[in-house]
Amino acid sequence: MPIELIILIAALIVSWLVFTVLIKLVKTTISTAVAIAVIILVLQLFFGIGSNQLWQQILQLPQTLWHLVTGK
Repeated sequence: MPIELIILIAALIVSWLVFTVLIKLVKTTISTAVAIAVIILVLQLFFGIGSNQLWQQILQLPQTLWHLVTGK
């Protein structure tokens, strides 16, 4: 078996593995983005919480968690 054929087969296998990993990554990214969009939409429509309020709470989350842990 010529070495070029072995290299070609190995390159095809590696390319296929990289392609499948990238497809899985894109699927995960899209599903996460859709989930975040749905959560923000529900918060806005049903509770009147805007994205700015949510963002401010996310920024304050480490401080809030620290207060919960330390009891202050």
